[in-house]
Amino acid sequence: MTIHDYVPNIEEIIEKWNSNPMYKPRLAKVVVNISVGAAVERLGNAMRVLEELTGQKPVPRRAKRTIKDFGIRKGENIAAKVTLRREKAVEFLRKALEAVNNKIKASSFDENGNVSFGIREHILIPGVKYDPEIGVFGMDVAISIERPGYRILRRRRMRKKHLPRRHRVSREEAMVFLHKEFGVEIV
Repeated sequence: MTIHDYVPNIEEIIEKWNSNPMYKPRLAKVVVNISVGAAVERLGNAMRVLEELTGQKPVPRRAKRTIKDFGIRKGENIAAKVTLRREKAVEFLRKALEAVNNKIKASSFDENGNVSFGIREHILIPGVKYDPEIGVFGMDVAISIERPGYRILRRRRMRKKHLPRRHRVSREEAMVFLHKEFGVEIV
């Protein structure tokens, strides 16, 4: 299947973007998450891997509730994440997409222009070598796509309560954006 099967009106979408620069979506952020569970030593290694891959210091994430079967207690650090924006986000995303052969499932797109996919092993990312002391980690990559002007929902001063539906990024537009900007194949 090609992108034309999922989005039959690609030309109309691209024409709309070209007619008004405020309609053209952009990459807002990329969030990379590694979850390891309760192991403190493995969490340290996962944070080192994230820092190597992204060039930013990761933030530890705490468990929201206790799960006895997995040995997780509420408040315990069980994961690490990094939020990338601008050039760093684009650079990392190109590498991460290469690790999954530039293919993303259509079911990975939501209705608000967000996309998520997983990488089974971090050593699949180009330029990363296996280190037996660190081990191998899988990770989740979440991409957020938005239009210019979307900031009015998040700002503090004179907050607008409603953003029109036409100014939100749709599922189809997110597919077209990733296909056009990053050469992603939708499967």
